[in-house]
Amino acid sequence: MKILVTGSSGLIGSALISTLTEQGHEVKKLVRTDPASGQDEVHWSPESGSIDKGGLEALDAVVHLAGENIASGKWTPEKKARIRDSRVEGTRLLCETLAQLERPPKVSVCSSAIGFYGDRGDAAVDEAAFSGSGFLPDVCQEWEEATGSAAEAGIRVVNLRIGVVLSPDGGALAKMLPPFKMGSGGKLGNGKQYISWIALDDVVGVINHVLSQDGLHGPVNAVSPQAVTNSELTKTLGRVLNRPTVFGMPAFMVRSVFGEMADEMLLVSTRVEPARLSETGYTFQYPDLEVTLRHLLGK
Repeated sequence: MKILVTGSSGLIGSALISTLTEQGHEVKKLVRTDPASGQDEVHWSPESGSIDKGGLEALDAVVHLAGENIASGKWTPEKKARIRDSRVEGTRLLCETLAQLERPPKVSVCSSAIGFYGDRGDAAVDEAAFSGSGFLPDVCQEWEEATGSAAEAGIRVVNLRIGVVLSPDGGALAKMLPPFKMGSGGKLGNGKQYISWIALDDVVGVINHVLSQDGLHGPVNAVSPQAVTNSELTKTLGRVLNRPTVFGMPAFMVRSVFGEMADEMLLVSTRVEPARLSETGYTFQYPDLEVTLRHLLGK
């Protein structure tokens, strides 16, 4: 297939493009910089609302992963505006443009996040659950609604609600490794909050899966079937690294250090089930946390 990827330089985008290329697909990148000579790149500027419409013709599929990093720095009003606009306005621009093409793609896989569900305590939720309350749930809801123009134009749209992606090359695990390797890692808050995670290899596998499932559209949870608590994650990572995990951080300290992000990302409990992936026969490569961590860390 001819597939356009946004967010191509990110953790997921880089891994996805490598796999798609190995599979023989033709990959184009939607980039903010001037297209490089000899590279199959298409320019866009979500900030100014411009996009090279001609470069989007005759695509078979689009995988939209672009968005401001939500975990880099405190959430100032300016940072929150960038988080929202990069997702909502960027997605709206892309989907409205796809809807206007003479030869639009058959499918568009647009990233979302399990932040859609908000804090749910111990309750398990699947794709049928309503959205939570707070900044991230509101952003995720607007983010998914911004794909409406593409769906109305007959494009099969999948809203991929991605969980905590585990990889030593980026994201949460990469930030956890230094203190845990030094033996100073520990649980956050009371450690009872659920974390719905997924190995990077499975994120790529899930995207491949939804691209090929013609009947699959709407929200799809991209999470392992085995959510764990923060305490379980902490103990498992310590065991894999053979390090103690006694230096926890109480909730008040997490809030002091991370501000609003603490209650929206670090102390929130979201126990998500991948119901639609199970229904459509996706087989996880890494459903078990300890096996996953040992694979990722070579332990």
